[in-house]
Amino acid sequence: MLTGTELLAKVKELGDVSKSELVRSAGYVSTKKDGTERLNFTAFYEALLEAKGMHFGAGSSGGKGKPGRSLSYATKIQFNGNLMVGKAYTAQLGLEPGDEFEIKLGRKQIQLIPLGAAEEE
Repeated sequence: MLTGTELLAKVKELGDVSKSELVRSAGYVSTKKDGTERLNFTAFYEALLEAKGMHFGAGSSGGKGKPGRSLSYATKIQFNGNLMVGKAYTAQLGLEPGDEFEIKLGRKQIQLIPLGAAEEE
């Protein structure tokens, strides 16, 4: 997904295309469970506004209404013993279904290391 100056340049480059094609070309596309394509218009427009200097941090609502949900960066063990990392976190890291990780256990911590990353460090 393009952001910042790259996003602005892509929008300018494409000129007069449909909104769907603009969103698709900028990379704001995901795949549904049934394999069909989903265009992420909201994420695209938020990124476009950010690139143009309008920021959507906490407190930017000017005191009107509730702020949107934000990531807590905390989780807990589920009733069945599983530890879940939500989609918002994996999306933020650009992870895709099928990405593989090595699990390293430390003293009261768990590290997930992308396979192949160990050689790069």
